[in-house]
Amino acid sequence: MKPVRVVTLWWVLLLVSRLGATRKGAPEEASFYYGSFPFGFSWGVGSSAFQTEGAWDQDGKGPSIWDAFTHSGKGKVLGDETADAACDGYYKVQEDIVLLRELHVSHYRFSLSWPRLLPTGVRADKVNKRAIKFYNDFINALLKSNITPIVTLHHWDLPQLLQVKCGGWQNVSMISYFRDYADLCFEAFGDRVKHWVTFSDPRTMAEKGYETGHHAPGLQLHGTGLYTAAHHIIKAHAQAWHSYNSTWRGKQQGLVGISLNCDWGEPMDISSPKDIEAAERYLQFCLGWFANPIYAGDYPQVMKDRIGKKSAEQGLDMSRLPVFSLQEKSYIKGTSDFLGLGHYTTRYITERNYPSRQGPSYQNDRDLVELVDPNWPDLGSKWLYSVPWGFRRLLHFAQTQYGNPPIYVTENGASQKLHCTQLCDEWRIQYLKGYINEMLKAIKDGVNIKGYTSWSLLDKFEWEKGYSDRYGFYYVEFNNRNKPRYPKASVQYYKKIITANGFPNPREVESWYLKALETCSINNQMLAAEPLLSHMQMVTEIVVPTVCTLCILISAVLLLLLLRGQS
Repeated sequence: MKPVRVVTLWWVLLLVSRLGATRKGAPEEASFYYGSFPFGFSWGVGSSAFQTEGAWDQDGKGPSIWDAFTHSGKGKVLGDETADAACDGYYKVQEDIVLLRELHVSHYRFSLSWPRLLPTGVRADKVNKRAIKFYNDFINALLKSNITPIVTLHHWDLPQLLQVKCGGWQNVSMISYFRDYADLCFEAFGDRVKHWVTFSDPRTMAEKGYETGHHAPGLQLHGTGLYTAAHHIIKAHAQAWHSYNSTWRGKQQGLVGISLNCDWGEPMDISSPKDIEAAERYLQFCLGWFANPIYAGDYPQVMKDRIGKKSAEQGLDMSRLPVFSLQEKSYIKGTSDFLGLGHYTTRYITERNYPSRQGPSYQNDRDLVELVDPNWPDLGSKWLYSVPWGFRRLLHFAQTQYGNPPIYVTENGASQKLHCTQLCDEWRIQYLKGYINEMLKAIKDGVNIKGYTSWSLLDKFEWEKGYSDRYGFYYVEFNNRNKPRYPKASVQYYKKIITANGFPNPREVESWYLKALETCSINNQMLAAEPLLSHMQMVTEIVVPTVCTLCILISAVLLLLLLRGQS
């Protein structure tokens, strides 16, 4: 393996130098566009149940695969953190709705917890009525505040008992279990919920859960597990859509879609046919893997060709990529009323011209190299760079590839930068400004974008990163048992974009930035005072009652002695 690693390192260094030669700067980016979004454009923020709710074993909730994963030993999550309490969102519904009202959002995207609603994952076993009431009350509170709920059925927290019972998404029986769960949700909440997302970022769920093992359930079924999981997820999505379409749509008049995350892949050398082909392959293995079956009835041809060829070279009789029957292709095609699109960053893509590691894997199947421009703004996370122009290109790609579907941007945001003032997140403001403006340009170009969800409302549990990455508009003090929330500067900035429904003029937009940064210094002082406030709270809640109790006891003893002396 060592000679291969040397060749790989040499090749990557060569590519980086070539990148500098072929790219004198970023692709030509048009000047900032001042204008308004269409009337009725929906602005929102998002979250997911496992990342925010906490109360992991309360009120009848069953364990999820992420509960099992985080409790199973050291090294799974940075700092060995768990989401047992997370943001205490289960107990702070009203407080968080106040934050949503403060942001002036039109909608809130959140997920339901499958193991909270169905503790074993199976509807026939038991429905948790306390969970039904919790989500009913939550949805009603949102609607009372004129906030539209956009509800995700499954955001990675599979019931653990289904993993134990049938191996999770490796098993075809998951399709019917998911349909039953979806039907329960449509029945319980569909009279008020009109926007349903079946799965959130299933590509990452499949790759990290069943290929690399970095996510729950932590399996490393290289080159096979993720394709099997994805195959069943796509069919489960289709069944849920058909169930809604045939049983619930007539009464409830809602929409059902799926949320797919993908970065943009830009050819490193736009004059190289091989780089152009590699960038196209990157997008098809990322977005097309799930979108193509839903919009065209089958996997992208390049995936079928590449994985089939690799499988034959590895001595396999069949492709590692499962096959849809003709009936399944027809059944799956067209099962989306909108496309949910998540996007964060961009990569330069080139053909890989060095030997791959032995053994089948998703990365080797793609045969490409991802590079970043060192001049791109670094947002603190190793993978996340601010490259707004890639967002517009991805939106155009989705428009042309899938027949101009209605698009809801379901995730877009920036994480906490390292070594910085916690609440003065000027880099997040710049990220929002750039990415939202590129989305506005895409709408001007004719892309049918209906809404935008910035990720996320709160700092929260970030999967294998624990609490180290912070994406929230509101800073959460996780070390305080009350989990207080503090607004970052980006709250004020995003609120201004929402209120103006776009970017009115240079002077006003610049004033938003300055005013937003003014507020964060005051909030930082409040945050700095938090340890003192916590200490005072402890004194109030523990020391004072204890002293009072002792005083009463001492008084009682003295009174008793006095009475005895008199007698």
